[in-house]
Amino acid sequence: MPLTDFQRTLLATLAATPNDDRYLAGGAAMHFAPNSTRYSDDLDFFHDSEARVAAAFAADRATLEAAGYTLERELTLPGFVRAVVRRGDDATRVDWAHDSAWRFMPLVRDPLGGLLLHPVDLAINKVLTLAGRDEARDFVDILFVHRTVLPLAGLCWAAVGKDPGLTPLSLLELLKRRGRYRPEDFGRLRLAESFDLAEAKQTWLAALGDADTFVRARPPEECGCLYYARPVEGFVLPRADEALATQGIVAHYGAPGGVLPRIADTPDEKAGWSRGPSHDTRGT
Repeated sequence: MPLTDFQRTLLATLAATPNDDRYLAGGAAMHFAPNSTRYSDDLDFFHDSEARVAAAFAADRATLEAAGYTLERELTLPGFVRAVVRRGDDATRVDWAHDSAWRFMPLVRDPLGGLLLHPVDLAINKVLTLAGRDEARDFVDILFVHRTVLPLAGLCWAAVGKDPGLTPLSLLELLKRRGRYRPEDFGRLRLAESFDLAEAKQTWLAALGDADTFVRARPPEECGCLYYARPVEGFVLPRADEALATQGIVAHYGAPGGVLPRIADTPDEKAGWSRGPSHDTRGT
């Protein structure tokens, strides 16, 4: 797992005192995966309200200081705190920030990290992040989730459910402007493996082309959903020439707190319309 030993120790310290007012997201949560490709420079904790940010920071600060860490607060804004956490010669930046509770899946609990944003929500967030900024680290990350979580096509289709101001095609137009990097851009990153820029560019162009074909073939009334398949118990890309029900697939929509996918027995839901209840299922 490309977390530093110090980051792992810090997370274990916080996880030993459960705090459901925060969850780990961003690069550190994404790179919990054993086969991940990039070390994260910081830890990003998110909260469902601005009020929770202040309370969680205060609780975490007390926990860390009791364990021998020191915190140097760098920035404090409504709903956001940034600090450098140190112990001995080691340090890492930690952010506590507010984010929307709207997501596709409930949070997951990890013995090391406590509550984490679900991998599919991390991947969707990364698509939206890359659309809004042009950084090499995000390009590394999007190729990682395209390979390990869900192809770019499915992530783009679902991402507009979180940002209704976008359409899948307008999101793709933003993404098509990305991918123009130089080798030295990746030399500044802490990577777990070598990065072949030429191969990555070919993978990226193919992913964009497949995504364009996919979103043009899907019914617009399904826009903003993920597709969940019972036979594989996971998110997939449905075939365009066959009904969802025939493929054993339902459309899965986000909700406050996230919701677990389900295959129901009503005629509408058999046709692929499985909308989850809007309630907080954190930690389930």
